Amino acid sequence: MLQQLSAEELPKVEKEIIDFINTYTIHDDLKKSMLYSIEAGGKRIRPLIVLSTVSAFRKELTPPVHQTAGALEMIHTYSLIHDDLPAMDNDDLRRGKPTNHKVYGEALAILAGDGLLTGAFQLISETTLSPAENVLLIQLLAKAAGIGGMVAGQAGDMEAENKHVPLNALKAIHRGKTGALLTYAFVAGGILADQPEYVIGLLEKLGKHVGLAFQIRDDLLDVVSTTEELGKQVGQDEKSDKSTYPALLGIEGAKQALAEELGQAEIVIQQLTKAAQFQPKIFEELLALFALKK
Repeated sequence: MLQQLSAEELPKVEKEIIDFINTYTIHDDLKKSMLYSIEAGGKRIRPLIVLSTVSAFRKELTPPVHQTAGALEMIHTYSLIHDDLPAMDNDDLRRGKPTNHKVYGEALAILAGDGLLTGAFQLISETTLSPAENVLLIQLLAKAAGIGGMVAGQAGDMEAENKHVPLNALKAIHRGKTGALLTYAFVAGGILADQPEYVIGLLEKLGKHVGLAFQIRDDLLDVVSTTEELGKQVGQDEKSDKSTYPALLGIEGAKQALAEELGQAEIVIQQLTKAAQFQPKIFEELLALFALKK
């Protein structure tokens, strides 16, 4: 089910992004820089969650669904471009390719990120959804991506370098840095599937558990994986003396924390199954993506 969505529907999401950039970007080098990072690939987890959520409620995957998922991926890609800059994580490799600023220079990389960020909101605004749905999706995306979500989490992550913050503080950082956009993916999918407020609340709860699981797994992979497998430099967290789950809990403790978050997510999926006309198999396949394979 998930594999079919990836093969048949993610290309439609990517087409929406590329068509948007080609249509509206009037500066050639800026366009090349934006497309470079979009076309670098990646797992497309966030748009896949949007697609999976709509499908789980047995709703049609219409162009507005692909456009909303595309806008979310644009926000994510912008954040990666900026994360990789020398002033932040100072990375040379992303998705197996040189980072954007290594190819196009820091100034154009910053502007490419700016273009993807602002373009994401324009893309949602131009869907055929009702004005009320458009405004709600834009509002929630701005909240998730901004000063109450991802941006705040990134600021907290940088502030926590060279420190050992307590577990509650680390969770708060990652609920913003990583969890906010992942939570939005579930909630947006629920809105697009025309689900009631109670179900949207469960989806938000699910997103928070999945967001932490994703970050814990990412922290673990930075320790136990290889550059070839991840498509980016490993060991960067230790090099930057970042606060991470393995650093705070040890590798086994981090694995246990990952298992606990996935277990809580499974409980929410059971609650969703009771609350709505819902296909849990898609979400169970999604959770398998966040389990540590080694």
